[in-house]
Amino acid sequence: MLTKINFNAGPSAMPPEVLHEAAKAVNKYKKTGLSILELPHRGKEFAEIIAESKQLVKELCGLDDRYEVLWLHGGGRQQFFMIPMNFLAADGSAGYIDSGHWAEEALEYATHYGDVQVLATSKEANYSHLPAWPSKIPKQLAYVHFTTNNTIYGTQWSNIPETKNVPLIADMSSDIFSREHDYTKYSMFYAAVQKNLGTPGTALTVIRKDMLERIVRSLPPMLNYSAQVKEDSILNTANVFGIYVSLLMLRWIKAKGITAIEKENKQKAKILYDAIDKSSVFAAHVKEKPHRSMMNVCFTANSAKTEKAFLELCDKNDITGIKGHRSVGGFRASLYNAVPLEAVEQLVALMGEFEAANG
Repeated sequence: MLTKINFNAGPSAMPPEVLHEAAKAVNKYKKTGLSILELPHRGKEFAEIIAESKQLVKELCGLDDRYEVLWLHGGGRQQFFMIPMNFLAADGSAGYIDSGHWAEEALEYATHYGDVQVLATSKEANYSHLPAWPSKIPKQLAYVHFTTNNTIYGTQWSNIPETKNVPLIADMSSDIFSREHDYTKYSMFYAAVQKNLGTPGTALTVIRKDMLERIVRSLPPMLNYSAQVKEDSILNTANVFGIYVSLLMLRWIKAKGITAIEKENKQKAKILYDAIDKSSVFAAHVKEKPHRSMMNVCFTANSAKTEKAFLELCDKNDITGIKGHRSVGGFRASLYNAVPLEAVEQLVALMGEFEAANG
């Protein structure tokens, strides 16, 4: 039985049911007589895992057969360069929204392949708010890329922005399946799975078939989306265990229901933000409430000494993963789908005790 309350930003908390099923499969996968760690990646059992996972992704996202579902190596960073390699010609231009560290890194990767237009940024404010979405999107852009939730700074887009006829690509690594969402607005979206959808090393990538017609380069098959689609994500040895854990997560999400997950996520975030806003010791990094993330609550204390003392208190109370990123400092509580409401309530109670003694 796990004993820590886990607020890590990724790898992150996972549901006990998923951990239990994954552990069983490590010992023996169904009636194969093999561990999931030994399962052939081209065998029928793994083919069934791939097929069910693709079906569940489409079902949970409300997608039809116009979309392809891929499980790719390399996490989110590989998507940072695969996207411009496939879709941004050397003489072309793509638009990027710079709303945080990972959004900035994605656009930096793209500069190696073509022209990048920074359509909006909030870097000058240390990403403490979302940038204003541009009123006009140049129609000649190959695509517009944005990050739906910014883990380090704690901002999140509540609505899907409009790009008219320019393809919209979303990095949804930290908020996929956390709320009701119209995924059909995207030409492509992807997520490194170690936050809401599994273990590190894999990226869920969903791409509309008409985007495959926009590929601009001759690429090695491993880096070509069309080749990956043709081989059903098994161009080379797939991350069998990682994809299986993502399948278990997808089953868990479906059983719980996106509506119920969103309701609980809102409740968790409200409890924590309310405690921070009422505090004389703690303060939210993001002041503009409409810009605040449900997934990553970033906050600071009134001094470095206070922050150190609270981190020590959390450690003594088996609360882990609460330390903020070095870019912001302070604290970060990641409230992903698998983090129970009770964990947030315990954190808030500890904050109250700490403030009573140190406020």
